[in-house]
Amino acid sequence: MARTDKSAAIAELQKKFESSSAVLLTEYRGLTVAQLQTLRRALRGNAEYVVAKNTLAHIAAKNAGVEGIDELFSGPTAFTFVTGDVADAAKAIRDFVKENPALIVKGGVLEGSVLSADDVKKLADLESREVLLAKAAGVLKATLYQAAYVLKAPTSKVVRTIDALRAKEEEAAA
Repeated sequence: MARTDKSAAIAELQKKFESSSAVLLTEYRGLTVAQLQTLRRALRGNAEYVVAKNTLAHIAAKNAGVEGIDELFSGPTAFTFVTGDVADAAKAIRDFVKENPALIVKGGVLEGSVLSADDVKKLADLESREVLLAKAAGVLKATLYQAAYVLKAPTSKVVRTIDALRAKEEEAAA
């Protein structure tokens, strides 16, 4: 690779590191081109799967301010630059690994925090954004219902007390 080609590749990788909300690193040894195309299709719209030389990617990550992933740059490394939902990208990789165990998740970076391979698996096990929002709305609704019940309780207690006193007076008068 000529020096100008390397500089262009570093600049492109640096741009991807800077514009991504997360970067997941995998080892693709033993996978065919067709299998990698399948993975790229599964990630389409949410992330981009890029195979790059470790030295160029290391320089690009350093230039982009991404730190803590130096030990992950060993062996054939591919990068998943996530621009959409990180959990969806992690799920796509997890599902691909189930069918193609040759793909090994090394780890990644999420908004400046280094992720281990186990952390990436935990991300994949998260429920979708819509489900989490629905659960949060349900919790808020339940809290509002409880508050309304507590505010209504003294009023109903007063009404029951007055009814009991009225019934007692009617018994005493009779």
